[in-house]
Amino acid sequence: MESKRYNDLKEIINKSLDSYIDVIYPEKLYESMRYSVLAGGKRLRPVLTLETASIYGAETEKVLPSACAIEMLHCQSLIHDDLPSMDNDDYRRGKLTNHKVYGEAVAILAGDALLSYAPKLIIDKTPKSVASERVIRVLREFFTAAGTDGIISGQIVDIDSEKKQITKETLDYIYEYKTARLFKLAIKAGAILAGAEEDIINKLNMFAQYYGTAFQIYDDILDVTSTFEKIGKTPGKDIKEQKSTYVSMYGLNKAKEQVLFLCRQAYDILKELDINSEILTGVVSDIVKGIDKCF
Repeated sequence: MESKRYNDLKEIINKSLDSYIDVIYPEKLYESMRYSVLAGGKRLRPVLTLETASIYGAETEKVLPSACAIEMLHCQSLIHDDLPSMDNDDYRRGKLTNHKVYGEAVAILAGDALLSYAPKLIIDKTPKSVASERVIRVLREFFTAAGTDGIISGQIVDIDSEKKQITKETLDYIYEYKTARLFKLAIKAGAILAGAEEDIINKLNMFAQYYGTAFQIYDDILDVTSTFEKIGKTPGKDIKEQKSTYVSMYGLNKAKEQVLFLCRQAYDILKELDINSEILTGVVSDIVKGIDKCF
């Protein structure tokens, strides 16, 4: 989305990511990490973290390390997702993927490094004024989203489902674990660090669930209807790899209906919480507007 508030937060995140990863020995490792982390992108997840925290009264500097760590986790997942043994893609964010520049071995190790570098960043850089129990809880949410209860399980089920007919339950699992869990982490981390009440955190978690699932189905639609110039990666990959998606199972029209339904659910939660954030409402609106342009 385009707004001054969003762009301001994005600029803060980009500057912080640049400062958080220095190139030291062994240089190739850190250069590879920086290549993917600083390759651009919308910075959607860390922006959501900062914005959610702001809604509930937390200063940006108290949440920034966690927001950047979440972006590093996201970048790690993209490095590994693009590998020849996984989705085998040559481009990401309009640039050559990490393994195409540095080779598969370095790309794997750069992803591994980011996975451990990110939580250390939360520990080392979060101001001491933030209650330690909140930091520990965010770390737990981070490791949950990053591991077997998150994107790793989502990825392996996604790979195992290629060239197969799967159930709706399996497809829902892939969307939940591969995509929605990281959005849940982003939203919940901001709310936790701001000291939001438990009932609010739970409702925000549901918002992230609806939004994250809509985001993934929309991404599946773009894979069929969009171009490299617009999405920054190779279109048509899902069909080529015979991936199981909402589009392949139900068709474009049903996929559109489901995205719009999920966006309405997300809007309802924001209304229930009396959240008027132009960013939280805006990211949902972006999907709704984007869907209309696909048909």
